[in-house]
Amino acid sequence: MGKVYVIISGKGGVGKTTSAINLGSILSTLGKEVIIVDANLSTPNVGLHLGSPIVPITLNHVMKNKAKIEEAIYEHESGTKIMPASLSIDEFKKINHSKLSNITRKLRKISDNIILDSSAGLGREAKEAIKASDEIIIVTNPEMSAVTDALKAIKIAENMNKNIKGCIITRQEGKNYEMDLDSIKDMLEVPLLGVIPEDKSIKESQSMKNPVIITHPKSKASKAYKKIAKRLLGKGDDDGEYLDLTEEDEKPKKPGFFARLFGFGKKKQ
Repeated sequence: MGKVYVIISGKGGVGKTTSAINLGSILSTLGKEVIIVDANLSTPNVGLHLGSPIVPITLNHVMKNKAKIEEAIYEHESGTKIMPASLSIDEFKKINHSKLSNITRKLRKISDNIILDSSAGLGREAKEAIKASDEIIIVTNPEMSAVTDALKAIKIAENMNKNIKGCIITRQEGKNYEMDLDSIKDMLEVPLLGVIPEDKSIKESQSMKNPVIITHPKSKASKAYKKIAKRLLGKGDDDGEYLDLTEEDEKPKKPGFFARLFGFGKKKQ
């Protein structure tokens, strides 16, 4: 049976779709069967990022019982399989988001890994994606507002008894106005899977309609995503040049200031 990951964030524009696409592509190149599902039905972007904005059959059709799951799966030129959502407003109407769980149950039987690119925010659509998954991956920027929203997303997932795989920090520039990694880890209290630096290669890859790990395999962003993918597979650090993840990170920590401020001092047992 396959495993379902959902990529979530408390707000939009943090690199959620980029992360979903690149992690899926790397797992595929490592010989894993992967399907990336655009579970962001309100504002889908997976197809746009990969040059397939309009396809004849989408996730929307499957959720409306108008098509079979296999009919909505497409293979990108990179070898990655995707299930796009429709850009049509009409196709978005009367969608029963709760059907996503049934779809992922079926996808587990045909793929090793299913990656859901959820909608931004913390509304019903995002919650149904969380419900349909096995493990949660949080994506955030090193900015106070983004990390605060990520914290809310984490607590919602924990209240739904979901396992938090960890957090990915994107678009890090190392500027003094950014939150440092220790402060983010203290605030979120989840494992830090990796840090993606601000890299123009990502924008270039998007204009080329391909994952950055395909268009710019030697870029800093590609190397960072590859390490994160290996961690998902339990392979750990491959070359020593990794994150500042020490045994201390695994020790229970006292609630940080922001956790106390938002009443998130205790984790759900």
